[in-house]
Amino acid sequence: MIEVVDYGGGNVGSLLRALERLGLPYRLAARGRDLTWENPIVLPGVGSFGAVMEGLRERGHDEALIAAIAAGTPFLGICVGLQALFEGSEETPGVPGLSVLPGEVVRFREGKVPQIGWNRIEPREGLDHESGHVYFVNSFYARPREASDVLYQSDYRGLFCAAVRRKNVVAFQFHPEKSGEFGHRLLRRFLAPRTEEGRESEPEVRNLGG
Repeated sequence: MIEVVDYGGGNVGSLLRALERLGLPYRLAARGRDLTWENPIVLPGVGSFGAVMEGLRERGHDEALIAAIAAGTPFLGICVGLQALFEGSEETPGVPGLSVLPGEVVRFREGKVPQIGWNRIEPREGLDHESGHVYFVNSFYARPREASDVLYQSDYRGLFCAAVRRKNVVAFQFHPEKSGEFGHRLLRRFLAPRTEEGRESEPEVRNLGG
């Protein structure tokens, strides 16, 4: 069972349809108290950083997410769901993020903003992960303070962080649910990997290293 955070904003329809196509059951968690800490949590963020953080705080999701992540619950963030993990964003100065990861969210300084469309992602050097093309819609991107937190990078008038990973936390700046077969493979890999015998195993995010 996947627990999808409902913070009262944004369109999560494409994500829910992707989960259905992958055969992954889900439930919406409208309040922080609805999270069980027993299942993988997905935070899909659409809109501005400030609006997303306001929605999370109004529904008690902020403290619940911080506690669930600290307890080792698998977490997957998408788009602003990645940005919310950091300390703050240039988009809404003075609005604190969840501060799960050290660093800040900054605006693209060059190129057409927002970045809309397909771009290639490559794993950080030293990581053995599949490369591919994914769909982005973003004017801002995370700048992790710890280089080891970067999972994937992409190039938009310069390299930027396209995904992060630390222990039980994985988050994508792009939209895997809109990124075709490759994006769906990423969703399955981090939410419901298979054992060699074909049985469901624990989500990979439980055992990710730094």
